[in-house]
Amino acid sequence: MPVKTKYNSEVEDLSEACKDYKLHITVFISIILAQFIGIRTINISGISIVLMPLLYSLIFAIAFYLIKPIKWISKKQSDRSTAIMMLLIGPLLAKLAIASGENIGIIFNAGAAILLQEVGNLGTIFFALPVALLLGFKREAIGMTSSICREPQMGVVIDKFGFASPETKGFFSVFLIGTVLGTPFISLLVSLLAYIIPLHPFAYGMACGIGSASMNAAAVSSLSAIYPQFTVQLEAFSGMANLISMVTGMYVYIFVALPLTEKLYSILEPISNKILNRNVHLDGDTSQSEN
Repeated sequence: MPVKTKYNSEVEDLSEACKDYKLHITVFISIILAQFIGIRTINISGISIVLMPLLYSLIFAIAFYLIKPIKWISKKQSDRSTAIMMLLIGPLLAKLAIASGENIGIIFNAGAAILLQEVGNLGTIFFALPVALLLGFKREAIGMTSSICREPQMGVVIDKFGFASPETKGFFSVFLIGTVLGTPFISLLVSLLAYIIPLHPFAYGMACGIGSASMNAAAVSSLSAIYPQFTVQLEAFSGMANLISMVTGMYVYIFVALPLTEKLYSILEPISNKILNRNVHLDGDTSQSEN
């Protein structure tokens, strides 16, 4: 009798997910509807909010799952979608790997300014990780705060920690929030900063390239509305910066950001535990005194 290992179990789950035609039809319908709607731009007082098809497909998939009259999508399909996720992002990871290798020369030829912008992503770790720990998150905080949680970092987290790990769950929570709120937020942020801080438009164009295609498009749309005479240049600077962020971001994340986040977690987690436990004891003593 063959021994059922974790690997065999994952293969069986993947095989069942591949055969689940209800799941595939639902995903296909969501994609078709999202692509039919296309990219939409909403202008509010000079602020351009770009809505991407990824947002629509997410909304349609959630609606299919939650709406009661639709019977063919249940928790079983939701569980099976977890098993097939790694297979589906395989082409994306291959595309990113090819793009990284093909454009590795850009890293060495680019100027210091466009390369040093990647260091700015590390600053979020020092600010966001302590806040996440004080809010009560544990290992989820590593996935949530180690990056901007977009596609280039997705495969690294899943490969290192596994799809069902707390780190990956934390990563995807920020990924989904960024999908829904990321483009409106960055459109608003870029528009406000362009009016408040008098930097050169090209500097803002470079800053738009954070490694996310949807957020980059949203930010550039807002800048182009403010500086229409520099539309072409802004697209060029943001496109180059976005490519650099995607190419270098993978290596920075693997060798610097993720190890740094894990090291800081090991230092800060015991401290946050003491603070949270002390607050719990204080609240308990206060309630007892009131009674």
